[in-house]
Amino acid sequence: MSDRLTNEQHILFRDLLKKVGSGTHTSKSLSREEAAVATEMLLRQAATPAQIGAFMIAQRIKRPTPTELAGMLDAYDQLGPRLSAIDSLYPVTVFCNPYDGRSRTAPITPLTALILVAADAPVVLHGSGRMPTKHGLPLIEVFNALGLDWQTLITLEQVQSVFAQTGLGFVYQPILFPLAEALVDYREQIGKRPTLATVEIMWSPYSGRQNVVSGYVHPPTEERTQIAFTERGIDFFTTVKGLEGSCDIARDRTAIISLNRLEAGNLKTERLLLHPRDYGFESKDPVLPSLETLSLDYREAIAGKPNEISRSAVWNSGFYLWRAGRVESIEQGFELANAMLASGALQQKLQQIKSCLDAQSSPHSPSRFLVSS
Repeated sequence: MSDRLTNEQHILFRDLLKKVGSGTHTSKSLSREEAAVATEMLLRQAATPAQIGAFMIAQRIKRPTPTELAGMLDAYDQLGPRLSAIDSLYPVTVFCNPYDGRSRTAPITPLTALILVAADAPVVLHGSGRMPTKHGLPLIEVFNALGLDWQTLITLEQVQSVFAQTGLGFVYQPILFPLAEALVDYREQIGKRPTLATVEIMWSPYSGRQNVVSGYVHPPTEERTQIAFTERGIDFFTTVKGLEGSCDIARDRTAIISLNRLEAGNLKTERLLLHPRDYGFESKDPVLPSLETLSLDYREAIAGKPNEISRSAVWNSGFYLWRAGRVESIEQGFELANAMLASGALQQKLQQIKSCLDAQSSPHSPSRFLVSS
């Protein structure tokens, strides 16, 4: 890249930065196209470190508009990894959890995912390692503790193979989306979550029929997600006010969930309030123990021994099985989830996934040497 081209890029990015960072009264929002360009330049680091940090702070202070988020997601789709569609009777559930993990409550998503895939309802997850500024427990470490080491897969083709065979896929950002991972250090340096953290709970690395599940903490985030997804034509998605902003549905309070569907360009939203006490699930949500203890709780649940982790997983997977169309009612979802745990189906599924991961990570696996897209 020539110095002249680099200078042109810096000037272009500076102009975009000036637009969002000019202050309360004079700053302007970016168009969808401008937001996509800015995000691409961030990911490619086609700007100075000072510009990148300033943009992250300016966008956080201003708060991104749904149109800007749509543009940022466009850039993620263009530059990030995308799993191809698989044959499935049901839409793939894509869980979009905060990358910076959990610090107070036990993560339930990995066990929920195992129940869904054991019931033939495919799941895609994505995430990273310990992420600033929260540095909470990420999903990848929970899977590792269960013997599912997604970090051994170095190409998207390997993940695709495991996903197609087992119904479970995990897109691990440090390996499969290094452009995004390279920006993680900026989070530590600016000391705040940038807008990219919002993009992560909205982005899907899957290209087929799907139910995108987006967790959130603050209600304005849900509204921005709904509008941004509508602009992008996402026709089937779910927003959940979950534990620590995750997709995990709480048991100690009423669950606030929106069922969203796009019909003829118009968003149809059904507000669902799930009261745990109405279904016999009311309890304190399991607190986050050590990873060793959490792993033991998970293994007990997978072995069919009821505990609070398994009850939370049944509460969650019952809803998500119904949302995916696997069952006709949430109550039937609870019954099926309990049956999966009691029958040993999760142990079988866990072993199948582990075998597929081991086969793909083997030095003799042909796809190990393919270049990830």
